[in-house]
Amino acid sequence: MRGFLLHRLFQSAVLLVIVSLIGFATLSLMPGGPMAQYGLDPGMTQDDLARLKQQLGLDRPLWVQYFDWAWRLLQGDWGKSFRDGSAVLSVIGRHIFATFLLMGTSTVIAIALGSWIGIRGATHRHSVFDYLATIGAMIALSIPTFWFGLIGIYFFTLKLGWLPAGNMYTIGDGSVLDYAHHLIMPSVVLSLVHVAIWSRYMRTATLDAISQDFVKTARAKGASERRVLMKHVVGNALLPMIALAGVQLPSILTGALVTETVFTWPGMGRLFLDSLSYSDYPVVMGLLIFSAIIVILGNLIADIVIAFVDPRIRLA
Repeated sequence: MRGFLLHRLFQSAVLLVIVSLIGFATLSLMPGGPMAQYGLDPGMTQDDLARLKQQLGLDRPLWVQYFDWAWRLLQGDWGKSFRDGSAVLSVIGRHIFATFLLMGTSTVIAIALGSWIGIRGATHRHSVFDYLATIGAMIALSIPTFWFGLIGIYFFTLKLGWLPAGNMYTIGDGSVLDYAHHLIMPSVVLSLVHVAIWSRYMRTATLDAISQDFVKTARAKGASERRVLMKHVVGNALLPMIALAGVQLPSILTGALVTETVFTWPGMGRLFLDSLSYSDYPVVMGLLIFSAIIVILGNLIADIVIAFVDPRIRLA
């Protein structure tokens, strides 16, 4: 187990370095660069821009900038925002809770609802419910997330007036119920695609488990269908779902970026777009690395859990 863990940690570290290299190089190729916003100030002279560029270390070769940034990152210094001079970690920290709340709620909805639909579809194969679940999944996977968000705002806010159109809480309120009221629509919209994915995978995994010999043996011994389903089928069907949970993290983060924009949710996705439009590269890189750490850590945890559940994985 120790060798397996060390191997996965090494792979994760290499992947994180590759992500940082690609991200840093991509930002450097963007038109205008980080000095573009300063150049829009009519009071800025060329001498002022050159002096500011030197102060920010942007006059050095790109590889020197990268290694300097990476070394400071390892020491816990993620840089300072070009916008207001705040520490990047502080800027990200102010938006972490909102994103984690949205991602966590939508993930719980997706896993719970998707697993139930998948298991019921498998145990009632070729039924009306199974066909409707398949059609619904195809629709959810075919339509962009922002479209669901706009439709939700149109019906539940403009037409019915049941739910707020955006933001995380009502100014002057901020109670738990108020947070939950604002959370309903964005979390449901973000979870729709993942409910479809979970239901399809869970249906396939359940059908595969049902066809195994140990299930047939349990039935032959007189075990009830409920006991066979809960003790033998669901437990084995959930094993590949653990890996799926880790794989789904990047798409959940990407979906959160779109959802936060549609619903003006003050999370990291909204911060990323704002920082990108302002050419606030330290914050953009900080968000990229932070997101990469979350995704890599999620996949690593999924690998470790699977290795504990199924010892054969450790030998792979």
